[in-house]
Amino acid sequence: MNTDSQSITVSGLTIEVVRKEIKNLHLAVYPPNGNIRISAPNHTSDDNVRLAVISRLPWIRKRQAEFEKQPRQSERIFVTGESHFYQGRRYILDVVEGPGKQHLKIKNNSRMLLHIRPGTQKDKCEQIVQEFYRERLKEVMPGLLDKWQPIVGKQVNAWRIQKMKTKWGSCNIANKRILLNLELAKKSPECLEYILVHELVHLHERHHNERFRTLMDRFMPKWRLSRDVLKREPLAYEAWEY
Repeated sequence: MNTDSQSITVSGLTIEVVRKEIKNLHLAVYPPNGNIRISAPNHTSDDNVRLAVISRLPWIRKRQAEFEKQPRQSERIFVTGESHFYQGRRYILDVVEGPGKQHLKIKNNSRMLLHIRPGTQKDKCEQIVQEFYRERLKEVMPGLLDKWQPIVGKQVNAWRIQKMKTKWGSCNIANKRILLNLELAKKSPECLEYILVHELVHLHERHHNERFRTLMDRFMPKWRLSRDVLKREPLAYEAWEY
């Protein structure tokens, strides 16, 4: 798909405008800093983009204020005493150096154990931790799909866990393939279920319109509560990029 990217300023806000071969204009505000991006059809003029931004200024500023208030993790350096999250629970990390396989495991309700070889660098520690998260998500996903696919009435052909910086999940409607953000392993289990159902519902409805919300209400009546939990939980340290 051919795309063309530029930045414009509207009411003091910097807007990233990406023109591509689509039919409708889409506006999004991304955490953690409230960056704004508009995806627009190739033929859309700058004036029409500006009008779209102006018409949604209250919503944009509300979303930016929400991100500003949302707690954020400090940079992880993987040392004993550091806080890490798993399934919405905060754990204190114990780092132990020694021979043998490098791994992360849950010790009890409050502590994680990271076993590494002497001299292991931060990047490798991060890789071990992320692999733990990836494997835990892979373990629970088949059961969640067995639970929710019959309720939603749609089946996926494939699913994958991926570290994503702009969204919690995505759905390739044509291929019936969904991606889920690795960060969801850190969040409360209800957040993972909400995102999974959200992406499955996109197999019924592509856009976040009234029909989409009606379907969410039908399949997962308390989805807004789960969405709000996800909004309250700490954002990752790194900035999300497009």
